[in-house]
This record gives sequence, structure tokens and C-alpha cells, in this order.
Amino acid sequence: MSALKKLLLLTLVVVFVMLTPYSQVVQANQFPSRPPVQNDEEEKEAVVIVKVEEERIEDVLQDIKDKFPSTKVRKRFNLLFSGFSIQVLEKDIKAIEAITGIERVDRVVTYQAMINDSVPFIGGDEIRRQYDRNGDHLTGKGIKVAVIDTGIDYKHPDLKENYKGGFDVVDCDEDPMETLESQGAPTLHGTHVAGIIAANGQIKGVAPEAELYAYRALGPGGQGTTEQVIEAIEKAVEDGVDVINLSLGNTVNGPDWPTSIALDKAVDLGVVAVTSNGNSGPKMWTVGSPGTSTNAISVGASLPPLKIPYLTVFGENKEIEQNGIGGGLPWTIKRDYPIISAGLGMKSDFDDKNAEGKIVIVKRGIIPFIEKAQNAKEAGAKGLIIYNNTSGSFAGALEGGVELPIVSISKEDGEWIVDKIADDRKDEETLRTLYKDEEDFLAPFSSRGPVTHTWEVKPDVVAPGVSIDSTIPKGYLGLNGTSMAAPHVAGAAALIKQAHPDWSPLQIKAALMNSAKGLADRDGNAYYPYEQGAGRIQVDKAVEMDTLVYPGAVTFGKWSKDDRREVKEVTLTIDNQSPKENTYYVVPPIDAPDGIQWKVPFSFTLEPNETKDVTVVMDIMPSVLKEGVHSGDIFVKGGNEDIRVPYQFFIEEPDYPRLMAFMFEHADYPGAYRYEMYLPGGAEEVGIAIYDPDTFEFLRYLDVKKNVERGIVEGEIAADSLRDGVYKALVFANKDGQEDTIETTIIIGDNEYHKPNNIQ
Repeated sequence: MSALKKLLLLTLVVVFVMLTPYSQVVQANQFPSRPPVQNDEEEKEAVVIVKVEEERIEDVLQDIKDKFPSTKVRKRFNLLFSGFSIQVLEKDIKAIEAITGIERVDRVVTYQAMINDSVPFIGGDEIRRQYDRNGDHLTGKGIKVAVIDTGIDYKHPDLKENYKGGFDVVDCDEDPMETLESQGAPTLHGTHVAGIIAANGQIKGVAPEAELYAYRALGPGGQGTTEQVIEAIEKAVEDGVDVINLSLGNTVNGPDWPTSIALDKAVDLGVVAVTSNGNSGPKMWTVGSPGTSTNAISVGASLPPLKIPYLTVFGENKEIEQNGIGGGLPWTIKRDYPIISAGLGMKSDFDDKNAEGKIVIVKRGIIPFIEKAQNAKEAGAKGLIIYNNTSGSFAGALEGGVELPIVSISKEDGEWIVDKIADDRKDEETLRTLYKDEEDFLAPFSSRGPVTHTWEVKPDVVAPGVSIDSTIPKGYLGLNGTSMAAPHVAGAAALIKQAHPDWSPLQIKAALMNSAKGLADRDGNAYYPYEQGAGRIQVDKAVEMDTLVYPGAVTFGKWSKDDRREVKEVTLTIDNQSPKENTYYVVPPIDAPDGIQWKVPFSFTLEPNETKDVTVVMDIMPSVLKEGVHSGDIFVKGGNEDIRVPYQFFIEEPDYPRLMAFMFEHADYPGAYRYEMYLPGGAEEVGIAIYDPDTFEFLRYLDVKKNVERGIVEGEIAADSLRDGVYKALVFANKDGQEDTIETTIIIGDNEYHKPNNIQ
């Protein structure tokens, strides 16, 4: 299909989720970096992160200073990331990349921040009846937990006793308070996360006596940069924390992003790192960095016990899942109401509508959620449904509060309701709400893996992330998101660390994964490893594990059907933590399809505290297996519990998105522009096609490249043949017969730089 036909068939939408996905602030999504400022010579500057061979840092710094005297060194990273950040002229970046000793140069990008029932659900109440080696109850006592986020309201009555210090990386001082209204867009995300971990007052967190350390890496509006996040991680490690929680991320699914590398190194230095998986589900490949870190514990979101409302049109069998919108009232509607469609929810959309006493459905886009909600409220609506403007569901929140029940639904479900109204030639239909008791299903917004290039299983585990009540500045609020799931795991890690102070981060991660409960969907089908990892955490069982197996999930990579026969192997470490000798057996899948043979070791015996590395071999004939992802479970038996180790592999090149994170902005001289994108697996061809915004007429290619390697791709182009104005662009990349596109809007000329709108 031609690029033009694709553009005509698809709705053009530019959406950047403000990390307020599910409620006020949740899992962070990546925003393109701000356009570089101009210096006195009208030359544009950028901030980049430079990764350097460790032994050559001083030489490289001196080389840069000698050759590029206008370059300014901003921050040096010595502990977790071998390199530094610099402010440099755009025109000098390529020359700097060529300096001997520099491994890679990445532009600084922007990050945003995206109980009471959930803590007992994961075993939190039960574990408090257990004791550590000193005879103290397991409450997280003495364990230092760092919250790298928007800061903490350390004056909150539920947090003030546990708060022990930290640092504000944004303002470079020792006051990591949340952003106040007088300082810009106020935040609450870090306080909510901290409460889930260690609130000890009206609300009880997972580890209510853990010591909280706040590192404010995200400023007004919950935004921060790569260098701020890495600096915060380094400071936390230098301060000797035991556990780090990062409920933030971007949209780049790659294992080599700087924040992922920094977390890997933090774990190597003995710190348990926990990060949220993202709120871009339910599709595959939506996990973003630092959730792609190999060593960190990446966390998806599941449902605690809830009474879930489903929506349906009266007389129809279709039941529609919905997600609560933070800042609105919960959906507790019991009776039937008429439902009408009001376009995009703008004030003018209500001019010819009678919304009094009715449910209103509107489309996401153009104006913020808060305006849609206010307009519906002023029109007398009983409730508001916002449906997505791109495929799938979404997590959202209001920047302020509106006393109106508000939920979000998928694009497909929203269009179905709107079409029902139109097809019946009515102005309205009747909406009915059904309620079901549910638990242990995956939240539809929870990002899925696996990780591109390495094909690793992510998330590692899931935890409750829907309707989680916790602390916010001067109060409490229920929020949703993987940002709420991750601190459940951080708190659980603190409890395990208290019970087993000698355990390494690898062992703590194994305990959580080995003891997790495997989940299944509403039809009883087990979720794939790339959806749930090992399953939903059970911290009470994790503490009692007498045998550990790590890694807790494995990948056998990618295979080609052209391969006649291949053998791949993985190594599992069996760790006997019991006080007695145990004999272990590795049991391969009993339902392996034709074309796969397994080779596992004979039974073996381990003394107390003894470990053994064993090899599991997959002997495969790819030609007889269907294309796509294959998964299953390997079992290790011999301890008190059989341990399930999920595995996965792919036949042929997987269908991951061929490109991500496109950015377009002015370059450093008139008439020139620069672009940037991420190619997870490289591409045979990548390019940017420009179209007339009104007629969709193809105008020209801005750039086309052939046989491009994986990673960040950037380029400079001249647009002198285009008149100043707004254009529609189709960015495309293809590899192994799959082409993916990103549709966006670009501005040519002396208009304001094109910046992403925080369209809700």
C-alpha cells in the first residue's frame, strides 16, 4: 500500500500523553526535547549525554574543550554511567561523536511522572505477622527506599515520620518538596508513590516503617530530563539507599537507553531498582525505558479486588470496559440514562444539544480533559465518557477537579456507541451500567513487552495499579497506573531486604518472581510472559522462599524458518536458601510442540546456602513451527514449592514497531531542520514524506535513508522548496517486509517551533 493511501485511510492525530494518565500523574511518557536556545551568535545549542570508555573520560573531556571551546560541561556521571552531559552547538555534535573514546551520544529527552485494599491483597498484612532476625515485625524497619520522582510532601502526617532526607536535582538544593502552585504546575505524583511504599498513618503502605528518601528529578508539571534522572539515581546510590523506585519512563523500547544502563549499574552496585513498565498497553512492544533495564524489576499493573463497572447500550449484548479518569468522580451510576454524542466536547458542541440529565460521550483531542468535563458539567450532564482518538484504550486525568463521574474507553468502543446513536437515527440511546466483582486481571493500560533487540521478558512482575488510594499533598486520592504498581513492589522489596539483609538485588528479584501468582484473562487463558512476567507478586510467600531460581524468566531469542536446526541454551542459577540439603530437578515443558527437544541436567543435590548454575538447552527445528511468539514454563522442583520460570522465543523477525519517538525541529541555520527517531531493529528503508494538509496531495520526501542500523537516527534537511506553513508528514520505516508509520504535523518557516500539545 502506498504511503499516500495509508495517509488517506488513517486519521491524522498528534497526541502526547501528559503524564497524568489515569489520575493526576502516572507513568511518564517521552516528550521531544525543547528546541535548543539561541546564543548571541544565533547558533543553536543542545544538551547531550555522552557515554565514554571509562579509562578515557579525562582525555575525551580535554579533547572536547580544546576543539570546541564553546561547549559547557553540565554534569559528570562516574558511578552508574561512564560519561557526562554537555551543552554543545548543534553543528558540533557529529564531530564530537567521532572523537576517539566516545561510545555514543544521546540527546537529553524529557520525562514525566506517570492501598488500603491492595496491600492485604499482595500479602502485606500477613507478612507483618512475621519477624526478622532481630525479632522485629517485618515492616521495612531500617531499610532505605529512594523515591525518584516529583518530590515528596514530607510534611504530610502519614509520611513525615518516615522521611529522612534526599535532594532536589531540579533546583539543586536539599529541599525535595513537590512543586507548589507558586512555582509552576503543581505536582503530587511522588507523594502518592511514597505513600504506597511507606505511609504510616491514616493509610498504611506496604512497608510502613521504611525510611523514605526523596530525589526530585521531575519539576513543574512532572517533567524532567535524562540527565536529571541519572543524576538522581547516582545521588541515591551514593547515599546508600537499599531500594530505588522510579515510576517514570519514556516510549523508547530499547535496552541501551541511558536510564536503563544507569539502573543496570545501580543493581550491580547492590541496590534494588524498581521501575514502572508504562501506561501504553495493551499492545505488545509498548514497554519503555527504563522499564527495559535488564537488572531492574519492571512492573505492570493488575486489578486488586474491585467492583468494576461495564457500560452497554440498552438492548445490546456488548459490554464495554472503562477506565476511571483522575480528578473526576468515580463511576457509581446505578440507573439507566439517555446518552448523547457531543463531538469533541467543546463548548460549541453543546450549543444544539440537550445534555440535561444525560450521559455525554465525546472524543479525545483538541482541548484538555478538564475543559470537556467543565463543558459537560455546565450543560447539566450526569456523566462523561471520553473515547480515544487512536486505537485502543488510554489512561488519563484532569489537571483540576470536576464533580462529575468521568471515564475513558477505547476508540473502537466509543465509535461503536456513536455509530449506534447515528445508525438508529436518534439523538440519543440509553446507557446501562453493569457491575462485576473482579480481581487479578491485567489493567488494559499496562504496557506490554518484550524488549526489542534482546527479546527479554518485561514486565518482570505485576502488582495492583487500579484505584489505589494513597497520600497526596494535604490529602489522599485514588489513582491508577503502573506508577502505582511499581511502589507496591518497592515496598515488598524493602520487606524482603529486612527479612534477608544478606540477599542481593538478584535474589530479591528472584524471590518476587519465583513466588508470583500466574494470572489468566477473563476466558481463563494464561497471560503471556511479555504481558505479566512471572505474575502478580505475593510478598508473604516471597519472604518464605527456601529456593531461589534466577533469572526468574528467560528468552531463547529469535529463530529463522530458514534454519534447519538450531540449539540455544540458557543458564539458570539454583540457590538453596533452606537450612537443609535439597535435591533438585529441572523439568522442561511437557506440552512442547513438534520440532522442539529439551535437554536439562540430571537431578543434583545442594547443601544449605549452596548455589549451582545449570544449563537448559532448546534443540529446535524452526521450519516446522509457526511464525510469531512461543512461550511456556520451565519448572524447578525440590524445594518447598515448585518454581515456575516463564520462557519465550520468536520464529522470524517479530512485529515490533519499526520506528519510535519521532521529533522534528529547526536546525542551526536558516531554512534547515533536524529530525530524530529511534529504530529498535534498524531498517532497510526509512524516510519522511510530506503532504498537503488539506488535500493530502503528496509533495515530496524530506529525507530517505537505506540500510540503517538500530538505535537513534538523526539528520538535517533543507526545506527551501516548501512554503512556510503547516504540513502533514508520514514518517515510515520498513524491515523484513513490515512497514510502520508515524503520522504527525510539522511546521515550516518562521512560525513558533513545533512543540507537542498536551492534548488529552
